[in-house]
Amino acid sequence: MPFNIEDIRARQILDSRGQPTVECEVRLSGGAVGRAAVPSGASTGEHEAVELRDGDKKQWLGKGVSKAVKNINEVIAPELLGADARTQESIDQLLRMLDGTKNKSKLGANATLATSLAVAHAAAIATDQPLYRYVGGTHARTLPAPMLNILNGGKHADNTVDFQEFMIQPWGFGDFSEGLRAGVEIYHALKRVLHDRGLSTSVGDEGGFAPNLKNNEEALELIARAVDAAGYDLGRQIFICLDPATSELANEAKARGKKGYCFFKSDPKRVVGSDEMIRMWESWCAKWPIRSIEDGLGESDWAGWKAMTTSLGSKIQIVGDDLFVTNPEFLRRGISEGCANAILIKVNQIGTLSETLDAVQTANAAGYRAVMSHRSGETEDCTIADLAVATNCGQIKTGAPCRSDRTAKYNQLLRIAEELGESATYGGVLPAAAKVVRPRTARRPSRI
Repeated sequence: MPFNIEDIRARQILDSRGQPTVECEVRLSGGAVGRAAVPSGASTGEHEAVELRDGDKKQWLGKGVSKAVKNINEVIAPELLGADARTQESIDQLLRMLDGTKNKSKLGANATLATSLAVAHAAAIATDQPLYRYVGGTHARTLPAPMLNILNGGKHADNTVDFQEFMIQPWGFGDFSEGLRAGVEIYHALKRVLHDRGLSTSVGDEGGFAPNLKNNEEALELIARAVDAAGYDLGRQIFICLDPATSELANEAKARGKKGYCFFKSDPKRVVGSDEMIRMWESWCAKWPIRSIEDGLGESDWAGWKAMTTSLGSKIQIVGDDLFVTNPEFLRRGISEGCANAILIKVNQIGTLSETLDAVQTANAAGYRAVMSHRSGETEDCTIADLAVATNCGQIKTGAPCRSDRTAKYNQLLRIAEELGESATYGGVLPAAAKVVRPRTARRPSRI
């Protein structure tokens, strides 16, 4: 059979931060070879599947992944040899069984995911299909509206900005290429705006600029000016999306013996509670054309999430990342308790392709949106671009249009758009509910 797994080999490679990660190759009896490399995050959820690291400080500063590589080569490979690569769910079930833990801490989610994705790539090649078609079937044709992370803060940058990601999302454009072009032009306009103000144009982990600012809201003012300078209409064509990654602010408060959210970069003495954070988001949404807020509260603040969803859920997209960690179990709790209205999908948070797709399907069934996402530590692997189209999720986060680990995904989406031709649809079709207040670019930012 040309689809039987004949060989599996793993190796250690480097990610975009120069840290080791796992790459796996799966060879089928018919000659098809699938390859996949896994990403890693800097700001991670408490309940994510475990990324297995060696911990040997004498090599790779403790970040080596030789244990995970060995687990693929010596534990996983012998069990999968001869298996039909097209039986993805059965293979992923076997991976979970071999690990035997709830969070994949024995073999490592980086080992199980690399194997799972490499199998899918091999099967797609063997069946002479692109990955998005193999996974998504004949209905896979929606190109996602990108959330371009053009200004970085938090754990992704060494600056004074507390919040991790300030993104722009192009809506109302004819196709993916047009939307991406708008995002790229605004990105370069922002560089000019920063330069003219004497601010740094160095970039953070995800390619966004990382200047030192007076406060967090100044980032929105700068983005508004960049959108205007690029000739686009903020609030009609371009919307703002945020990922404050407030679990990090909660962790900083906890480290100081306090409860709440600590603005650890801009004002370390400032610690606020859930209610004040929600009021801040309400204020920002009233002043700025914000379409989406991800992790606006900490991963353990379920009561706060419910209150925020009640307040803003009918107006904007409220995305759970650390709250749900791409785990259907946590997502079902959120659905039951009325927390958020969307889920971020990160393949390495759960550790297999099948479980990733299960999370998307669970969200769809409940009327929640799904947003495909990269991690801050990425590789040139483009799997998530194909998965965004395969699932028709309509949105993707994969950083700034800068650094080849980010642009690789955008370039793959451009290829897919070309291949689909007129049958492609674009996720960036503006719903009426998303039309919010359009600010003046000269708006004075608040203290926060």
